[in-house]
Amino acid sequence: MSGRRILTGLGEDGKSAILIDEPLDHSAGGAAMVWSAPALPIDNALPADAPFPVFSFDQMHAGGASFMVMEYPAEMGEFWHATDTVECVAMLSGEIVFMTETGEVTLRAGDTLVDRGIVHCWRNDTDQPARAAIVMMPAHPVGKGRTV
Repeated sequence: MSGRRILTGLGEDGKSAILIDEPLDHSAGGAAMVWSAPALPIDNALPADAPFPVFSFDQMHAGGASFMVMEYPAEMGEFWHATDTVECVAMLSGEIVFMTETGEVTLRAGDTLVDRGIVHCWRNDTDQPARAAIVMMPAHPVGKGRTV
């Protein structure tokens, strides 16, 4: 998967600047961490680079917010889980099935989803990869969730 991560901030001279412009680094699981912040509200005076340069489940419990791009491989099977997070998902390409304990919905490019920490699963029924942009924020647990 191609793509770049570009981050802005203040340069050494105190003027607005592009601080990072590099290829996205995808982990074996298909996640590419674009950026994360250790706490909310976000302190824009901190360095531009993410404290978690590669996706880790530790991010979900770190107290801040993360932005990543996820690729779901073609014909990806189910992985049921719940996390103590709110995840804002925007589909960029392809299609993916989002499953709950009582139903499912197919998400396609242009669709958005806000997952509020419930037990859920992702599945790709197509022969093409799907890609989503995800903002993840910590949340209090809900219901009978099994956290990752």
